[in-house]
Parts: sequence; structure tokens; C-alpha cells
Amino acid sequence: MVNRNHNLLSEKLFDRSKELFPGGVNSPVRFYEPYPIFIRSGKGINIFSVDGIKYIDFCLAYGPLILGHSPPEVKRKIVEQLERGWLFGAPTELEIKYAEILSKLTGMEMMRFTNSGTEATMHAIRLGRAYKKRKKIVKMRSGYHGSHDYVLVSPGSGATGIPSSPGIPDETSKNTLVAEFNNFNSLERIFKENGTEIALLITEPILGNIGVIPPEEGFIKFLREITERYDSLLIMDEVITGFRINYGTASQFYNIKPDLIILGKIVGGGLPFAIFGGDKEIMENIAPAGKVYQAGTFSGNPLSVAAGIATIKSLKERDYGIFNDYLDTLRKFVRDSIEDFSQEITMNGIGSMFQFFFNNSVKSVNDAIKSDTKKYFRFFKFLLNKNIYIPHSQFESLFLSFKHRKREVEKLGSALYEFFRENKDWK
Repeated sequence: MVNRNHNLLSEKLFDRSKELFPGGVNSPVRFYEPYPIFIRSGKGINIFSVDGIKYIDFCLAYGPLILGHSPPEVKRKIVEQLERGWLFGAPTELEIKYAEILSKLTGMEMMRFTNSGTEATMHAIRLGRAYKKRKKIVKMRSGYHGSHDYVLVSPGSGATGIPSSPGIPDETSKNTLVAEFNNFNSLERIFKENGTEIALLITEPILGNIGVIPPEEGFIKFLREITERYDSLLIMDEVITGFRINYGTASQFYNIKPDLIILGKIVGGGLPFAIFGGDKEIMENIAPAGKVYQAGTFSGNPLSVAAGIATIKSLKERDYGIFNDYLDTLRKFVRDSIEDFSQEITMNGIGSMFQFFFNNSVKSVNDAIKSDTKKYFRFFKFLLNKNIYIPHSQFESLFLSFKHRKREVEKLGSALYEFFRENKDWK
């Protein structure tokens, strides 16, 4: 494949970066062969590389930028707050205003602001264990809840978790049980065998870090039912899904009320920010009201809060229904590619998140991991040559923003069709 976009400066920057950062990056997802493109700026639906190449962005920083890059209404509030100061280490009225807004929109009675989804899930799990006075937790295989020890586990013998990273003690992960998303029997078995020891179940309502896998009909309500049956907490990790498929939470979309909710990405308006919150009775166990410790110098910092408020207020006027039309447009290109070139391709999508799988059907983690990841990466490189930027990994989500228009969506779909036409003989 001829590379029409020569990122020579990116290559040189990566050579320098490798000497300073492990693997040359500050998050593993940013690395790909032979070197990642370095970004200089972003505006609307576009990002611009240091080599001056403009790309249509369907990655959107892995989810936070539902209003696109540098939305003026958010930028204006950040600048206003910069004039007043950006960190105090003391309470601000802005925190209260934002919490009141989010409480009305999500049903969280009480909440705590943090700086990242990893922090929020870590503290929520500690809180859940303390509240229930139980040690074991349940998570889904390939469900991602950050990079702390509680959740970096893989399925071991039976449902018992084993560390998925060196440096995690076996005694930490042995209390994490791993279930299968969309598998009712898997959860029934785990709770039947361990129910009196399970403090909580934590899951994404839609898996977003194995591609995109929506729940089967009735699965989310089943999670609520089984946790109530065994007196365990249900924690919905909505770092990705919060305000992305509707104006609120996916929990509301599926008509269930979890005990705790995790929010991040969009609610920070593109700045570091996350939240865990829920029933007051549970949250009042967090220090200083209770004994469960959590703290953070930058928690609730006014810049992130100002950006979050501006974003959520702007989203109130938006029509989320437009994303359904965009996904239908992409599905037509997928169908045409299958009919014309007899290739294995499917697309999962809901709201403004979606992913292409080089596979016939993906309804489970097992289906996802059987997809052709080499072909996906070749597709990623093909799109770069078309000035379209998507996540380089099959096991991430593509995202739409309210700045995208149908012409950009059609350009992505046309590129997919062209990719198959040029690779129709590659099996």
C-alpha cells in the first residue's frame, strides 16, 4: 500500500519519545507500528498532524469529545475560569452547581468527583466492599474499568480471576470473579456458588473496550435482578456511555437503577474528570462523612468542572436521534460491501459509538476475539491514507460527534467499500 501521507516529523518525534517514555507513549493505546502520528491541533471534526495533514476524526480522544474538538462554548468557559484561577485545593460553588445538575439528570443522590475513570472505579469498588462487608466482586471478561489491581484480571480456573499484568498479587485478583457479558448462565453459576461473599458486580452497560458489544435483550435488567437477589451492589461503569447514547445514562436508557454509577470522559468536557455516585446511604460512607478513604488534590478542579458544565448544558439542546441515521448510513455500506465482495464484515453500533468487525457476527467477547485483527489494522492504515482517523485497535470504539455531518459519515462508508474493492481477493 502506498503511503500518500508522509509523517516525517512524527517519525522523528517518536524516535525522541522512545528515549523518554516506555514504548514512546504515555498510554499503551497510543502506540502502533511503525510509529504513531503526532497531533498538533484539533478543530471541530478534524485533527491536524505535526506534518500538517488534516484528518476527519472518528476517534475523538477515545470518547470525551462529543461536541468535537475545541467547541467554542466549552472553550469560553475554560478561559473565563482561567482568569479566576485554576486550582485552589478548597471547595468551590461551581462543584455544587455541577453536582446539582448531574443529580437531576442521572438520579445520583450523592457523588464524589475524581480525575479519571480508573480512580472512580477503584474508589467505588472499595466503597462497595466496605458497605457490604464482603470481599468478592464480579466483573465481565474484557470489561474495562481502568488500570488498577482490582480489575486487571483475566478468567482463571472456573470464574476466579488471575492477574492480567505482572505486579498484581494473586491474593488481590483471587477475589475478583470473571463472568461472561450477555451470558445469563455464567452469572447464575457465579452467584449461586459465591453469592453470600459477593459485594458487588461492576460492568459497562455496553462493552466498549472489546469493540462495541451491546447487551442482549433483558440482560441489563437481569443484572439488576440477580444483584438484588443476592444482596449485592450493582455498579454501572458509564465512563464511555454516559451522555453518549442519550442525554443521561445508559442505565436510564435500559430502564434500571444501579446502586452506583461511574461517569467520565464526556462529563469532563475533554479535561481530566470522573465521578462515582449513587444512593446517599452508600455514599455517606466516604470520608470525611464515613470511614472509607478517598482523596485527590485535583479532584473537582474548577477547570474540569467548568468544562463539564458547559458540555452538559450544550448537549441539552442536541438531537441524539441523528446518530441513528448516521449508523443506518454506515450499515448500508457494510451490506453493500458484503453483497458485492463476499467479505466477512459486521458493524455493531448504538447511539454515537460503533465498530467494524472483520467477522460475520459479534454478539459476545468470544465472537470479537475471533475477528481478523490484521485486516482491521490494514483497514486503519488504508483510512489514514484517505485522511480518516480511527482507533488503530479492533478492540476499541469509534465515535461520532455532533460536529460530524452525513457527508463525513458517507466518506467513511465509501472508504470501507473501497477498501474491500481493493482487497476483494485477500482472504
